[in-house]
Amino acid sequence: MGTLQAALPREHYVDAETWELERERALMTAWTCAGRLHELGLVAPGRLAVVAILGESILVTVAKDGALHAHFNVCRHRGSQLVPVEPGAELPAPSKSSALRCPYHSWTYDLDGSLLHAPHTEDVDGFAPADFGLHKVGVASWGGFLWLNLTPAGSPTGSPTLAQELGAIPERIRRYPLESLVVGATMVYDVAANWKLIAENYNECYHCGPVHPELVRLVPAFGGGGRDIDWEGGVPHREGAWTFTASGTSERDRFPDLDDDERDRHKGELVYPNLLLSLSADHVAAFRLEPLAVDRTRVVCDLLFAPTEVAKASFDPSDAADFWDVVNRQDWAICASVQRGMTSRAYRQGWYAPMEDASLDIRRWLLPRLDSPGQGS
Repeated sequence: MGTLQAALPREHYVDAETWELERERALMTAWTCAGRLHELGLVAPGRLAVVAILGESILVTVAKDGALHAHFNVCRHRGSQLVPVEPGAELPAPSKSSALRCPYHSWTYDLDGSLLHAPHTEDVDGFAPADFGLHKVGVASWGGFLWLNLTPAGSPTGSPTLAQELGAIPERIRRYPLESLVVGATMVYDVAANWKLIAENYNECYHCGPVHPELVRLVPAFGGGGRDIDWEGGVPHREGAWTFTASGTSERDRFPDLDDDERDRHKGELVYPNLLLSLSADHVAAFRLEPLAVDRTRVVCDLLFAPTEVAKASFDPSDAADFWDVVNRQDWAICASVQRGMTSRAYRQGWYAPMEDASLDIRRWLLPRLDSPGQGS
């Protein structure tokens, strides 16, 4: 017999000051997924992409040796953006680049961030170009995704490596060819809810019966909240179904290296803080959460397919995209409803039922980073 356990208090979802603290102490020091390397054009030397993350503009480059580098989009001279990006404007498209030149005074940097040239500084006493490299951002790749860590180098808080944060996840899903998959469809949503609500909602299926009738028809076990599902082995579909489409089937081939369970079941992973992976036998739905404010999150849902499938003249991702769009909109609507409810003076704190145990992860992930005592037990 289980017991109810206390969720995060109200302020973690509705208070702007708590959000700013969380952004600074937790999100800024975490490895955040910033998109697919292929979509960002970061697959060959001499490339530049501009990425927006947590209110910061970041330059990501591939140097001549093929190494990834990332830096704040800020010149070390007077603070101009090296690549001007106006608030709310569309980000510049990925491009070729051999160097980064500031448009203000022409200070020029190599793609690794080191200062190459600062005009008229030859006679400046003690001027050392090595001291004026761009401000570094942690950068890494895994699964075909770009990962960034905004904690400045040498910060006293330090940061774990990406491998440490990923933990056992790569091993659990090693048979899915994440690295080589390509985007076949993208859906973008502006959700009026705190990013943690969306992560918690993803991490449990207590809500599936009331919220997702189409999903429950595909996965009948979800109708009971997922209580007796072998999550490690994968989620079983209804008889004859094996993927997340309305029919439960597809003309696409299954990924070749899956084990027997993975060929007919569905798996999910939440990579804190912002990547949600739903893995079917023929495609992967990758949800990237972009927290914008305490009560607003941009969600980018990329559907990833084998490149051999995308290259076929008959390729049509709509069977998966249409199904996911229905399920997604149901999720975002209920999350927005919860967000509105949490703003009420009547709400103080929620509770986790026993079958929501996985949702407790948000406490376990967040609270140590805030250096706060745990809430509940």
